[in-house]
Amino acid sequence: MTLQRTVALVALILASCNPPICATILMGFAERYMSDCLPIGNPTDTPEESLKYCEDIAFWEILDNTGKAEKRLLLASCDPGRKSWNTVMGPLHDPKPHGALWVHVPPERGSSSTPTKAQRITLKNYPEGHDFHPLGLEIYPSYGGNSSNLYVINHSRERTVIEQFLLNPADPTTATHIRTLTSPYFISPNSLTLTSPDSFYVSNDHLFTRRLFILGHFLPIIESILALPLSFVSHINLSPPSSSNDDAIIIKHTFAALFLPFPNGISLSPSGTQVALALTSQNKVLFYERDPATNVLTKRTHTIPVPFCPDNVRWTHGGTDDELIVTGHPHFPSITAVAANKTGAASASWVVSIHPNGNTTDKPTGKGEFDLDAPVSASSKISGWSMTTLFQSDGSEEGLMTSSTALKDPKSGVLYVSGLYDERGVVMCRPAK
Repeated sequence: MTLQRTVALVALILASCNPPICATILMGFAERYMSDCLPIGNPTDTPEESLKYCEDIAFWEILDNTGKAEKRLLLASCDPGRKSWNTVMGPLHDPKPHGALWVHVPPERGSSSTPTKAQRITLKNYPEGHDFHPLGLEIYPSYGGNSSNLYVINHSRERTVIEQFLLNPADPTTATHIRTLTSPYFISPNSLTLTSPDSFYVSNDHLFTRRLFILGHFLPIIESILALPLSFVSHINLSPPSSSNDDAIIIKHTFAALFLPFPNGISLSPSGTQVALALTSQNKVLFYERDPATNVLTKRTHTIPVPFCPDNVRWTHGGTDDELIVTGHPHFPSITAVAANKTGAASASWVVSIHPNGNTTDKPTGKGEFDLDAPVSASSKISGWSMTTLFQSDGSEEGLMTSSTALKDPKSGVLYVSGLYDERGVVMCRPAK
């Protein structure tokens, strides 16, 4: 099936079709969803304090002194006030309610017991009166019980900044605020990926933002719809937190990639030699070759189309091969309707896995039927990589809508999916028996 036909089918089946027909087409998948997936939040929490509307999730690797994995925790960035404050999609009504960070302990492989619920993380020493609207987050591994640097993009009231915290494995529900990172290059930070405890790549999704007076009502929309290549990816080097020179927190800024349309999720491969970047408005994922010594993205090696608007990308660490998990929105007008809080609006979800299939050329490996377990197949093999659906939902009450990030735990086989505007926030799906 060609990519164009797949996109057309998704628009029909996952977004625009008659609900009874959708229910019939996706019935088998819905049954699997209801038996294999459950939210990690606590249903007894109040709406204001609940785990919902989650943008990003990340694994926190807890390692011993030799680098051997001891355990893996899940972190989530969520914002119950997203429908009243969203600097990417709007609106900008009320920035007062704070978002939150959450931590969850994944179940052991083969465990059939009820998983523990996620716990809200207390933000220690967080500046009073400073807004907190978390978007992308990333954390460095802990070695031998040491605290880890945690970075969270914060779409606060006046401007978007990046918050730095310390998180200790002995007390994973308390994050100590270290400092707020600001820069004229932080125009619209969306996602980041660490290259060391004190350095990272960060994507800026737009040049024009909704904060612009009057112009913010239409310029960001034009930039998105026309896929104008106006934005960029930066690499940032920081001074150590103990530095007494506050003016030199960011000691080096370099443009890693320029002239990009709506660059969104970004992720560094386990080997450190590749960077994947989602282009939301072009339905593509870019792969760059990276020089680990200099952090220079030396060349673009692949451009892979996906059958949805990709939001975030995450490499699977600890698996047997390099696997990239891509998550996004099959029908973008639907997610804009959800963001606008229109009555009855729903938006579908799609998660795919992209991994090498042995062909290193840019030529397709040939067409063939695969990915047949999914209600809608992802695509045929392309450009030396194969694509397989991991999760699909039509966005109805029985599923999960507005998927933004997904992670697969190679140890347990569990798949986590976050919903940008879903009341359940994050769901955990165990492998089908």
